[in-house]
Amino acid sequence: MVRRRFPMDGKVAIITGAGSGIGRALAVRMSEQGSPVAIADFDADGLAETEAMVTGPVLARTLDVRERSAMMAFAASVDEWAPGPIGFAINNAGVTTSQSFADSSPEDDEWVMDVNFGGVINGSHAFLPLLLKQGEGTLVNVSSLFGLIGFPYQSAYCASKHAVRGFTESLRHEMRGTGVRVAAVHPGGVKTNIVVNARFHADDAGHSDASEAAEGFATLARATPEKAAKIIQSGIEAGKPRIRVGADAVAMDVISRIAPVRYYGLIDKLKVHLGR
Repeated sequence: MVRRRFPMDGKVAIITGAGSGIGRALAVRMSEQGSPVAIADFDADGLAETEAMVTGPVLARTLDVRERSAMMAFAASVDEWAPGPIGFAINNAGVTTSQSFADSSPEDDEWVMDVNFGGVINGSHAFLPLLLKQGEGTLVNVSSLFGLIGFPYQSAYCASKHAVRGFTESLRHEMRGTGVRVAAVHPGGVKTNIVVNARFHADDAGHSDASEAAEGFATLARATPEKAAKIIQSGIEAGKPRIRVGADAVAMDVISRIAPVRYYGLIDKLKVHLGR
């Protein structure tokens, strides 16, 4: 089957979590290609830096994706400001905590779920009506490699990203025949600040210091945000419902299907091989 392509052609790109990492790279990339960008982030300073890097029309709002009223207000501002149709709206904001569940802080787990899954729900409520009104465009929700597998010391993060995956796939089926497409993105290791900004307590490698964990993550993370942004844009334009970012995401997706209860043993061996 030949999948129809949906080029952006200067259409508006809406991006949350645009103050750094993949969100920033997407904003800069789409702007360079002639797309007006509507960007949001909780980090006002990071968002201002991204806004300064954008070369074309931009609407920037500081907001917390956990606040539904703020997301709805942002969507209303985009609807009023947008100089053309929306190509995609991407719910990208995300955080993590690293801790064993037995010793976990429930408040940290709730924070992760509220941002990662609650933010996707709020963003979908806010942006989907805009896409349905125009009868086209793509709603994109960022899950993770950890939305495809489970990983120790990441129970809350995995739960949130599995929830994003399940929600997105259900919504995709609901949108059949509407002209609106829905896609889930599953990044593997991408060189972002997510570990640096985590509520860190401990990890599977025995680290108890966030800086050590961040160094370990940087060793394993192979993709740059710019590469991730390119893969995501290409996947959206190709009409893919599931976009895996990085060779590690592709490989672990395959391995988890072949060995659905034993894949972590293979991950453990790989970590030893890489000297983690």
